[in-house]
Amino acid sequence: MNVSEPEEITIALIGNPNTGKSTVFNALTGLNQHTGNWPGKTVLQSTGSYQYKGQTFKIVDLPGTYSLLANSPEEQVARDFLYFGSPQVTVVMADATCLERNLNLILQVLEITTKTVICLNFMDEAKRKGIQVDKEKLAASLRAPVISAVARERKGLRELQEQICQVAAGPQGQFQIQYPREVEEAVNELQHLLQSILGQNGNWRWLALRLLDGDPAVEQSLASYLENSRVAATGERRQATCRRKSLSQS
Repeated sequence: MNVSEPEEITIALIGNPNTGKSTVFNALTGLNQHTGNWPGKTVLQSTGSYQYKGQTFKIVDLPGTYSLLANSPEEQVARDFLYFGSPQVTVVMADATCLERNLNLILQVLEITTKTVICLNFMDEAKRKGIQVDKEKLAASLRAPVISAVARERKGLRELQEQICQVAAGPQGQFQIQYPREVEEAVNELQHLLQSILGQNGNWRWLALRLLDGDPAVEQSLASYLENSRVAATGERRQATCRRKSLSQS
């Protein structure tokens, strides 16, 4: 009897520059990694994989970015992969010595996906500076697991792997930023319209927010995504037709 292998789980690794993101990526993947460019971009793409509890995890190391508002090619690559690439888990690296600087990106990521793990790096430096972070309170506020790490010493990496595993297998979280009533009404109306046109699966709330914001980069990315989906669907229909004809002739 053939036993199918478990599906590969894709992890997005994102964070501000200099938060230890590459250190974590290299520590987890070792030599099981390769680099190239994102399609149609000059931005470097790094991917790797590791095994944990018999499961294969593929890590996509996204460009270091302070925001997902797509003011640069790096930001656009990161944002598009989080939304259109639909990773099963997103790990946000944060610098524990200046957490407030990292919260902007964390909140933007949580608006796209709450299948998120927050990794507070440089906890040893934070301790030396007298900085204390209440992980439990932060996790409760963000409704996402928060772990502490000293990545260059490989401290916290096992806990990170375990949290990734749990988040991948668990339900979607419930974090949501509430906007003024007028904004929420407009978002709900556009969200339902997008859902009726594009189907049930998708974070239509985030997409509605960005479209209401008049973000031309999101509009362009959405158009490209829909075109690629249409081409892929056409190809699948042609293959199905060819298979039916082949079976009918045999």
